[in-house]
Amino acid sequence: MRFLKAKSFLITAGLVLAISGLMCTGAEQAEASQMSSSEPTQVDAPMTPAVVAHFHLSGMLSESPIVDPFSLTVGQVISLKTLVDRIEQASTDREVKGVILTFDRMYLGFGQLQEIRESVVHLKAAGKKVYVHAEGMNTFVYGLLCAADHLSVAPRSSVWLTGIYAESLYVKGLLDKIGIQADFMHIGDYKSAAEMLTHTEPSEPADENVNWLLDDLYGSLVDMIAQSRGKTAEQILALVDDGPYLAERALEMRLIDAVETREEFLTRINADFEGEVRIDNRYGQKKKPQINLANPFALFTILVEMLKPPQQSQKDAVAVIYVEGVILPGHSQPNLFGQSGAAFSGDIRKALEIATRDSSAKAVVMRVDSPGGSAEASEVILNATRQVQAHKPLIVSMGNVAGSGGYYISCAADAIFANEVTITASIGVVGGKLVTTDMWNKLGVNWVGYKRGANADIFNSAQRFDDSQRQLLQRYMQKVYETFKGHVAKGRGNRLAKSLDQMAGGRVYTGKQALDLGLVDHIGGLKEAIDYAASKTSLKDYEVRVIPRPKDFFTMMMEQYSGQGQRPTDITMPDTTALFPGNPTWETIFELLRKIEPQRAHALYQALQRIELIRQEGVITMMPFDMIFHLTGVK
Repeated sequence: MRFLKAKSFLITAGLVLAISGLMCTGAEQAEASQMSSSEPTQVDAPMTPAVVAHFHLSGMLSESPIVDPFSLTVGQVISLKTLVDRIEQASTDREVKGVILTFDRMYLGFGQLQEIRESVVHLKAAGKKVYVHAEGMNTFVYGLLCAADHLSVAPRSSVWLTGIYAESLYVKGLLDKIGIQADFMHIGDYKSAAEMLTHTEPSEPADENVNWLLDDLYGSLVDMIAQSRGKTAEQILALVDDGPYLAERALEMRLIDAVETREEFLTRINADFEGEVRIDNRYGQKKKPQINLANPFALFTILVEMLKPPQQSQKDAVAVIYVEGVILPGHSQPNLFGQSGAAFSGDIRKALEIATRDSSAKAVVMRVDSPGGSAEASEVILNATRQVQAHKPLIVSMGNVAGSGGYYISCAADAIFANEVTITASIGVVGGKLVTTDMWNKLGVNWVGYKRGANADIFNSAQRFDDSQRQLLQRYMQKVYETFKGHVAKGRGNRLAKSLDQMAGGRVYTGKQALDLGLVDHIGGLKEAIDYAASKTSLKDYEVRVIPRPKDFFTMMMEQYSGQGQRPTDITMPDTTALFPGNPTWETIFELLRKIEPQRAHALYQALQRIELIRQEGVITMMPFDMIFHLTGVK
């Protein structure tokens, strides 16, 4: 029976591989045709053609690595580190004389934008000329692409340099409609994480905090543009207020360098390199396995190679561990491309334990891109980081967001790196519950409760907290808050520029503000954090090792088939429709929202995820708001 199962698996996998090989071939041909249709015709010449690396910025940008050996994602998912590494590789490659950047709907956060932009700056510093051709841009994309040496747009395109618009989500009206009351408390005037459930608009402290944050984010974006275009910040602010611009007007205002077709753009590059150019559309990418479908043993050979246990490198390394998404207790479920959408404390703790035991991993970098979550899960991760520090340096690199629980797990690190536009801190606590009695009454359902113990029903959804329960929860939350502040005080010590009470209370800062306050140590991205970690242990020749090692689809499929990939203790992500049982109307509405309002639907999904976490734990350390940015023009 076991042999038959194995044989069935190999046949199934073989078919998938064959299909994947055909998909891969089609994807390669499609991608190669993006630029090659307009590339100059190459003829035999005595001179070696100049290599120009082409990076097409498109699709989803993830923090954690993606393993996709057969291009099942068709190139639409790439990790930030992989992209930055490829660009950095071009900066040191003597054969590469220039770089082309094209853009097509890549969704990225402020911190990710800054890290990609810095890699473009490194290219220019290394003497590689950077060319950009776009078919229109919004403010956000312009802030990235204007770092190039030559920025051109297609005729009749638009440059939507109009600023940034953000909005925060409030669902109290929704809860009222379905008969749910939110009963919450918070520690810290600025800790407004529950206001999305209790308010229809922000409180005065929350509004003050958001505006202060946006002022700094906008100021950083304006400074980036001013630096790249040789203008003052005041001039850029004036240009933004007069935007948007048609291509010809943008050229007059020196916001771009040329209005030209793709063919004219490539002709310009030819001229710059005297007509000897070879464009590499797949620069830095590893070659995919080639499958000869005429050979019946080819699939079997590849399967055997794939099923071999991976060999652990003994080379000195800097280990990188990713904390991406809402912090939750337990372990994640296997996922097709290795992303669970959350950071589970059991997974992170295990990764930190592996890094601690790995004698070849001389230092650890923990990459944090998280708005926080469970206070208890955050404590588990923080304790695991201290175990690492007992043996080797632990450095934190903050991504787009590292706030509340995200800062909780970071504060004890030997050094913290953040981008100028990282959103961080939010040192505070929120707790409460959702009261659902009115909803059940509307449905004609009555629940009769029984309890033993005075506070056994403290988080029961049938009624609001009574006075004694409210006082009890307030005392508990105060202890969690004092614990949070204690960790920060111990971890940051005399590096703090002010008393902790002046910086805590739920206040949120950008990375630049946090540096001034001593909440972080350095401005820089993941690369700078890795370099710093290596310098702390005097590493010269080393590799960067992601822990746990990312798994490809076929490895996970094998684990699933053998029953080893899924454990009873794993925790699945909460169902977004769980709060509305048996309500197909809500499911239909949510699916419709995902199609017509993807950003708002994602924010609503996060809100429901937060509600489920509150239902499970009562007290959480989460960022005070879920904000989405709306940028006019081409996305």
